[in-house]
Amino acid sequence: MKKVGVWIDKNKAQIVKLEDGLESVKIVESNIEHFHVKGGSGSRFKGGPQDVIQDSKYLERENQQLKKYFKTIAENIKDADAIVLFGPAQTNEKFSKELQERYTTLATKLKAIKKADSMSDNEVKAWVRDFFIKH
Repeated sequence: MKKVGVWIDKNKAQIVKLEDGLESVKIVESNIEHFHVKGGSGSRFKGGPQDVIQDSKYLERENQQLKKYFKTIAENIKDADAIVLFGPAQTNEKFSKELQERYTTLATKLKAIKKADSMSDNEVKAWVRDFFIKH
């Protein structure tokens, strides 16, 4: 039985695979651009022209990059029998939602979604091992 743990955030995903006592780790970089919207007054005079910031363009581009990132992760875990997602922020929840919408066979193998802080590589491996021992 192939058990997979995915520690995921916006920058990278660490995929830990456990099978027949063997352990492997793969890192998937997200390549998501971090958008720092610059804006404000286009003039030093009160009531002068304002720069219009197109937040929707940035958000749409980020969503497309997230979908590509999630697709790469899904391709790396498609042979899993049991999956656990963990990590900081909401990226793991967004990935879970993507699995349910586009990768339903993988979504059925999802055992849990957990919050976890940043971890070293060894801590990630230990976390995955411990999770599957307990569950």
